[in-house]
Amino acid sequence: MSFRLSQRDKDIIAFINQFRAVDRDSLANLFFKQLKSPVNACNSVMVRLYRLGLIERTQQYSPTVYLPVDAKIKKNSQKILHFLSILDVYKQMCSYSMPRHVIVEDKPTGRKGGIEPDLFCIFKGSPFWIEIQRNQYSEQKMQAKINLYEEFFFSNEWKILHWQPGDRPAIFPSIILITPVRYALSSDHIRLIQVGSIHELMEKYKGSSKHPRDGGPKASPSSSGIKINLI
Repeated sequence: MSFRLSQRDKDIIAFINQFRAVDRDSLANLFFKQLKSPVNACNSVMVRLYRLGLIERTQQYSPTVYLPVDAKIKKNSQKILHFLSILDVYKQMCSYSMPRHVIVEDKPTGRKGGIEPDLFCIFKGSPFWIEIQRNQYSEQKMQAKINLYEEFFFSNEWKILHWQPGDRPAIFPSIILITPVRYALSSDHIRLIQVGSIHELMEKYKGSSKHPRDGGPKASPSSSGIKINLI
């Protein structure tokens, strides 16, 4: 059977492949918002793409959640909620400014046991690695996570990541921990920001032209290239 995909079809499939699990309402808002009936238009397109075998879906959630065809996620997996949390953070960012260089489940070290942030992006001109903590962990476990970021900082491998500005000094991303709990974490070398959501982040640094501070963590002179205005 021959069929022709529109650019929007291709963009939707690419978006689902990128974010791994995407709910119908998010797709309606991101791709069909300008139409008179975004949800109906979205449903029609998604049913067609599903029947063509170009996407998968799980109806264990309401509204329906769509998955890549080659997804190694079980349709009742808790991992789906994890990916939906990442998508929610992305959507919150989009309500302020479109993030660039978005990488879901970034693995910048390329090694097992290295840092694995849930999301990387350049947002409002600054690079961020974002960790989304839906569950509460011990402070020791969270500090161990931060220690891995410090190890990567001292490795200098981050200076050659593909998104680095070639014409300016390399920048080590700030770490945003999105968590309902505030942990007593510290680092003398990387910037940590703990917030409950991107909305809280934007409110916290609204109108600030200075680098945000989060109590304990501070930047060393070697990471002073970090730029976070968020205005």
